[in-house]
Amino acid sequence: MNVKVFDKSLADDEMKDAKGKKELSLKQRDELLGTLKTRFEKNMNRHKALEWAKVKAKLEANPQKQWSLNEMEKTGGEPDVVGQDKKTGEYIFFDCSPETPKARVSVCYDREGWESRKEHRPKTTAMDMATAMGIDLLTEEQYLDLQKLGDFDTKTSSWVRTPSKIRDLGGALYCDKRYGRVFIGHNGAQSYYAARGFRGWLAV
Repeated sequence: MNVKVFDKSLADDEMKDAKGKKELSLKQRDELLGTLKTRFEKNMNRHKALEWAKVKAKLEANPQKQWSLNEMEKTGGEPDVVGQDKKTGEYIFFDCSPETPKARVSVCYDREGWESRKEHRPKTTAMDMATAMGIDLLTEEQYLDLQKLGDFDTKTSSWVRTPSKIRDLGGALYCDKRYGRVFIGHNGAQSYYAARGFRGWLAV
């Protein structure tokens, strides 16, 4: 897949924060790499021309990216490689869980939307959570690319990065797949639902 990328960390007690960097323990790193390797090999249709050894080498050289991928994994995203940026050589990971990540649901789109609610505010927002994890929300185009690799969000939906012209008017976009096709919908950025989370991506 020719993935288009644009320019652009939730820690636990086991995380090492030497020199201000969020890093995994050796045990966490080995567990993560094992999980990613297994998923990579079971889903070669997502990255037919790529080799795990080269992906692993990139990961081992980027401790902070390992941390972010572990956050994606912990929250139910099931991250996997979906392509490689031809200009930078970076490998692109998307959340590839069948449904929107379970630990990222019931969130408003962003902080402005959250603050606009007078009551019943959720704990956090999609944008805030993504920033804390060191990842970014999929764009509409990236979401459509993901859906070419399988069937995702057939029972749930996911917030996607919303263009400023829409966000300035109070709206935010989400996507899902129903009846065999992908739909792009909209809600107020302050809204949140138990069946809606967000999918992220990371370049390594």
